[in-house]
Amino acid sequence: MPHELRLLIADDHPLMRRGLRDAVADDRQLTLVGEAANGTAALEQIERLRPQLAILDIDMPGLDGFAIVRALLERKIATDIIFLTVHRDQRLFDEALRLGVKGYVLKDSATSDVLSAIRAVAAGEHYTSPALTSHLVRRRIGEGALAAAADLHSLTPTERRVLALLAEYKTSREIGDALHISCRTVQTHRANICSRLDLQGSHALMKFALDHKSEL
Repeated sequence: MPHELRLLIADDHPLMRRGLRDAVADDRQLTLVGEAANGTAALEQIERLRPQLAILDIDMPGLDGFAIVRALLERKIATDIIFLTVHRDQRLFDEALRLGVKGYVLKDSATSDVLSAIRAVAAGEHYTSPALTSHLVRRRIGEGALAAAADLHSLTPTERRVLALLAEYKTSREIGDALHISCRTVQTHRANICSRLDLQGSHALMKFALDHKSEL
């Protein structure tokens, strides 16, 4: 962190501003140069005071956090941004990253996370509240499971049976014997499964079969 870091806080809730102010007050390297209760005032103060870092609530009267960041980009004002938010929406998080926002802090953990966020951003790194990171990871895993279920639903009963036998490490000949079809027909089913699931090669097919064995 620089010897002194000048920062601004903007949030329309007085208690939140007070909590943030108290959180940074004991750090002598941090100098609070401004506070704002709405987005219009926040943008004006950033333009005038040029803090190195601004902590902005996403949802504010006047201008929201995204509008402020877009205005700063247009005016080429190089103030790093940390967003405060109650939102755990992947789309908002992705848009914040696209706009170059360096920190994304949940309001329910802001007073405990804000110093870590400030230090990370001041060091040129990104910061996300751990609770949000866990939420997004769990959601992504859930979406992956839904996608896999949809993929499996697209297979025919015979193709699902072929996958189930593959998950038991059966060869194509053994699968053919079990299903009373030729080895060539098993190979055709395997190729069709790979095409439907966009899998490249036999190893990918085997991995998919093993990963979803309980669903077959």
